[in-house]
Amino acid sequence: MASLLNGMVVAQTRVAPPVAVESAPLAPPPGASPVQMPSAPAQTPPAPMPDSQPSPQPVQPAPPPPNPVVPQPVQPAPTLPGPAEPQPVQPPPSLPPPGQPLPAPPAQQQTSVPDPNATLAGKRGDSSDIDEVMLAPKPVLSLSGQASWDQGFQRLSESFNALRAEAQRAGLPVAGRPLSLFVETTDDGFRFEAMLPVAVPAGVQPPALGPGVRLGTSPAGRALRFLHVAPYDDIDSTYETITAYLEAKSIAVKDAFLEEYVSDLRDPGDPNLEINVYVQPK
Repeated sequence: MASLLNGMVVAQTRVAPPVAVESAPLAPPPGASPVQMPSAPAQTPPAPMPDSQPSPQPVQPAPPPPNPVVPQPVQPAPTLPGPAEPQPVQPPPSLPPPGQPLPAPPAQQQTSVPDPNATLAGKRGDSSDIDEVMLAPKPVLSLSGQASWDQGFQRLSESFNALRAEAQRAGLPVAGRPLSLFVETTDDGFRFEAMLPVAVPAGVQPPALGPGVRLGTSPAGRALRFLHVAPYDDIDSTYETITAYLEAKSIAVKDAFLEEYVSDLRDPGDPNLEINVYVQPK
């Protein structure tokens, strides 16, 4: 067996290796164009690989924290208005029958500062018309006097200055324009009562007044007002108009005429001198 095995080994070692067969391309058939052998594909260079480690980015600051939400107070629901109550209808004021005197105006409340320019009628007159007014009584300082027609303007002005001085001394505020009541007239002159409205506090005893000065009340009631706007020297023309009007209307009046001096008696020739002339029917 050993020899047999040795012989087999020897036999195997003596076998020559096969020779490589070189393959040659087949010749093309007659008339065919030679086959072009494909050329080797071009080698494309590999694309550069991106950097595996990116460049560092700048650090962004952290966003600020949001403002805290402040709770708003709850507004109460608006209350609905109640139903409107009907107001009583005021009846229209009743007018007096024709020929009856007008009712007296309501008494004005006294204020802390009396108006020294207030008039008895309470409104401005119109020189082109004749007003029927209701005179409100006022407390006045009164001083009697008389004068000739030539000295009338001067005597009236002096009387009003004396009454103003007495009112200031007694602490009585002036509450209206000066007045003069002509109680008697003659061909030579006239007698008059100069009056100055003042404010006398209620419940206060008036102080003692100077010689000849009295505390009284201004004329009150229904009256006709005639407005004179002209120099005092021309006041006779106003009285002529008054006389003609009363005769045409057949109106009987009291003998006393009342003048209210809206302007100060400084210049008898002042063309803008304004005087209210009140005539009271009987």
